[in-house]
Amino acid sequence: MSQVLALKYRPSSFDKLIGQEAIAQTLSLALNQDRLSHAYLFSGLRGSGKTSTARIFAKALVCENGPTSTPCETCEHCLSANENRHIDIIEMDAASNRGIDDIRELIESTKYKPSSARFKIFIIDEVHMLTTQAFNALLKTLEEPPSYVKFILATTDPLKLPATILSRVQHFRFKQIKQSDVVNHLCHILNLENIEYEKEALEMISRAGNGSLRDTLTLLDQAIIFSKGYITPENVASMLGLLDPKQLDILFTAILNRNKLELLAMIKELESYECEVVLDELIAYLKNAFFEQDRRFSTLLYERFFKILSEAKSLLYINADNGFVLSLVLFKMVEATNIKTIEEMIDSLEKEKFRLPAATTESSEQHEEVVPLKETPKETEPTSVQDHGVTDAQLYARLCEKLLDRNVELGECFQKHIRFERFQDRVLTLNSSAKDESAKILKHNSAIIRHFVQDVFGFESQIKIVKTDAPATQIAAPASLTHEPSAMLEDLPLEDDSNYSMIENTTFEGAPQSESCATGAMMSMQKELDATEILNTPFVQKATDLFVAQKIQIRQKV
Repeated sequence: MSQVLALKYRPSSFDKLIGQEAIAQTLSLALNQDRLSHAYLFSGLRGSGKTSTARIFAKALVCENGPTSTPCETCEHCLSANENRHIDIIEMDAASNRGIDDIRELIESTKYKPSSARFKIFIIDEVHMLTTQAFNALLKTLEEPPSYVKFILATTDPLKLPATILSRVQHFRFKQIKQSDVVNHLCHILNLENIEYEKEALEMISRAGNGSLRDTLTLLDQAIIFSKGYITPENVASMLGLLDPKQLDILFTAILNRNKLELLAMIKELESYECEVVLDELIAYLKNAFFEQDRRFSTLLYERFFKILSEAKSLLYINADNGFVLSLVLFKMVEATNIKTIEEMIDSLEKEKFRLPAATTESSEQHEEVVPLKETPKETEPTSVQDHGVTDAQLYARLCEKLLDRNVELGECFQKHIRFERFQDRVLTLNSSAKDESAKILKHNSAIIRHFVQDVFGFESQIKIVKTDAPATQIAAPASLTHEPSAMLEDLPLEDDSNYSMIENTTFEGAPQSESCATGAMMSMQKELDATEILNTPFVQKATDLFVAQKIQIRQKV
C-alpha cells in the first residue's frame, strides 16, 4: 500500500532534519553531555519539523543506549518509538483535549514511574489551544516535575502562551525552511522514487509551499499524479493555477517594450487567474531577476515595480475589481519604465525653464542673475543681448506675447498703440500713440509692463516713452519683428549698477516728450531697491551665513 510522501520520508534522526541545523545541534549536544531540561517548547511555522523533532528527541531519551543523539534504531524502545506505540511516550493533542479535566488526568499520570523506559515523556501538540484554567493547573507540575518526567510542548503561536509557561521551558524557535533546501530535498525524494522532473517545476512547487515542508510534499504528491510521471513547469503551473514562466517572460518583454496592444491581449488571457496569484508571480519573477542580475532591469526599476505591485495588493483588500486592478498595475509598470536619472531631470528642468535656442546652450550657466556675496564687481560695459544670439526685436516680440498671455485686453492695447524703437544702454525706447481709454489701460497696468520688461530685457532695464500721433499699426515695424522669436530668454545677467533703477510710473499719454529718460509724469524720481541694498539687509546677511549660500538670485514679483 502506497504511503504519502510526507509520512514516508518523515525524518527519524537529527541528521535528517531539513533546515533546522542549529536546533538539531543544540539538542544533540544536550543529549551527549547529559544536560537535559525537564520541559521544552518548540514553536514555528506549520510543517517546519516541530513534532518530528519532538519524536526524535523522545526516542533518543528512551533508547537503551541513551540518552544519546544517535539512537540505535534496533532496540525495542527505538522500534516502538518509530511505530508511535511506545507506552512511555504519550502524545496529546491540546486542540481536542484542552480542558482542565484533561490536564488533571495528565498530572495524575505523572505520579507513576515509566513502565519500561528510563523517562516518561509527554508531547503536547498545539499547546496554545489549552484554556487558561488548564494552563494554571499545569504550572506547578511543569515547574517541578518528577525526575523521570519530561515535557515537550509544540505550538505554531507562542504569543498565546502565558508568560508563566514560557518562563518554565527551554524555547526553541523553528525557522522557515529555505527554498533551496526544500528543492534539494524534493530532488532527493524524486530520485528515490525514480520520477523524472525539471528543477524549475520543483522551484514552483517549493514557492507554493511557503516554507512548509509538509505542504510542499503534499503538493509534490499531487504533481506526480497530475504530470503522469514527468514533472514539468507547464504541468505544475496548470495544476496550481500559476502563470507559465514563458508567459511571464512575454509579459515583462511587452512591459519593457511599452507594447500596450500586446498587454491588452495578455490581460484578457489573465482574467482566468486570480489577481493575487498573478501579483505574487510577478513579484517572484522580479526577485529571481534581481538575484540573477538581469540587465533589462535597473535598481530604480525594481523599486518602482515593487511599489506598484505592493500598492495593488492593498487595493485587493478593499474588494476592488480584480481585472481592473491587474490592468492598472501593468500599465503603471509601463509608465514606470520611463526613467530619468537625477542629472537628466535637472537638465530637463533647466531647459524647460529657460528654453534657450541651440546656439546658446553652451552658455547656459549665464541664464540667471548671480549676485556675488562678498564684494560687488566693478562697473563694466552692459552686456548686449545680441551676445546671446537673440535680437532686440525678438525680445520685444516676446514681451508682447507675455503681456497678451497675462491680460488679453492689455496685450492687444499694447500691440496696437506701442511700437518698439530700440534697446540701448539698458534703456528700452518705445513710441506711444495711446489716448483716452487706451492710455488709462496702459497706465493702470504699468507695474505689469515694467515687470515683464525687466523679466525679458534685464533686471535693471528702464523704459523710455516717446509720444507720437500715428498708431503703432500704421508705423512700419522693423523687418525682424515679422518673425516669431525662436526662443524665450527670461533672465539675462546684467552688471550690478546702483545708478540705474526702474521707473515707478509710466505714462503713455500727454504732450510729446523729449529723448530724456526722466521726463514727464512717466519718469518718477523714486527708485526701487537695487541688489546691493537688498544684500545689505540683516535678514539676507543672516540667511547667507546660516545656509552658506554660493549665490543669491533676485527676482521681481508683480
